[in-house]
Amino acid sequence: MQDLVLIGAGGFGREVAWLVNNINRFQETWNLIGFIDNNSHLEGSIINGLPVLGGMEWFDSRESAISVACTIGKPKLRKKVISEALEFSNVRFVTLIDPSVIMSEWLEVGQGSIICAGSILTVNISIGKHVIVNLDCTIGHDAVIEDFCTLYPSVNLSGNTKLNNFVELGTGSQIIQGIIIEEDVIVGAGSVVVRNLPPNCTAVGSPAKPIKFN
Repeated sequence: MQDLVLIGAGGFGREVAWLVNNINRFQETWNLIGFIDNNSHLEGSIINGLPVLGGMEWFDSRESAISVACTIGKPKLRKKVISEALEFSNVRFVTLIDPSVIMSEWLEVGQGSIICAGSILTVNISIGKHVIVNLDCTIGHDAVIEDFCTLYPSVNLSGNTKLNNFVELGTGSQIIQGIIIEEDVIVGAGSVVVRNLPPNCTAVGSPAKPIKFN
């Protein structure tokens, strides 16, 4: 088994630890040794049976290569933290997919992405690097999800849709067929997107409309 650490000891970090346990029940793959978190108050504590090893400086104490997954939900913060981690030559980001996920053989998933339990991904889908697909999402045919996107639980992404970098889809949001969402967009929980969305905005409602620009 390969040693693995999770960056982020918050709620989603604990859920990803559970995901790793699910993988190991299916096939022993990962030796999950703990969390990395820059919150100094957490260092040395035990969370759900796993130690908080310390902040990013912990990687300096590790001589051999280490597999890493980043469990921070916010896309731009996730990119910042991943960039910091990659300054250490021994860090290797890995892709984690819960064994309950239903997906075809005709899809691509980029390095560092995490796909959680209960999700369904159909055919000819492209998922970029460091994407998070949370619990119970559906992704339809020919969808394209670029790097550092986050889909919160129960998102429905229809066929022929495209999410550009740093898109954040709130819990229960629905994106209809053929929609393009430009870079750095937040879609509010429960929203229904029926028109393309411009970059750098927050959109809410049914139908979803931009309410502010970032």
